[in-house]
Amino acid sequence: MTEQLHTRTNPPWDGLEGTERHAACVLAARDGHPGALDTLVAELTPLVWHIARGAGLDRSAAEDVVQTVWLALLRHVDAITEPRAVVGWLITTTRREAKRTRQRSATQVELSPEVVEHVPSTEPMPEAEALRTERDRTLWSAFHKLDQRCQELLRLTVLAGRAEYRVVAEVLRMPHGSIGPTRGRCLNALRALYDNGDGGR
Repeated sequence: MTEQLHTRTNPPWDGLEGTERHAACVLAARDGHPGALDTLVAELTPLVWHIARGAGLDRSAAEDVVQTVWLALLRHVDAITEPRAVVGWLITTTRREAKRTRQRSATQVELSPEVVEHVPSTEPMPEAEALRTERDRTLWSAFHKLDQRCQELLRLTVLAGRAEYRVVAEVLRMPHGSIGPTRGRCLNALRALYDNGDGGR
């Protein structure tokens, strides 16, 4: 009966924005609303991704951290004492998990060449891999030449998949209407750096 009621009425967070919207989602998730956690995941995953990547993790490790953080929220949603602070909880939890992931990676032992030689490879041909690696190196080098604001904005709106501009504006403390134009300028700057080869210098 409760689930049927949820499907017939607007969700508690409908029409809300920012902190109030996130708090309403947390409270609704505790009440078993089927779409509450999905809404948080959809709107705040770019933020979690941004924190993980900003901690120096590669794409694969960052994806693992993002999944772990959302599972942690699912397990501990009833323990969040202040629903309005869920964004802060996510940031703190992501930073801690990213740190643990970096520490685990640092302790991993590399396989010896003799062992690697007998492991079947699933990697692409060396020539294609070399070209991709060089392209990625040049692109990331150009990316890191952008100012910090552009790096943060592009991580949230491009690298992690397009986020809700409302969330990006809240996280970066920027006017909502300036997100799109600023994003365009940052992409143009990145393209110019890459095309001019400045990423390699």
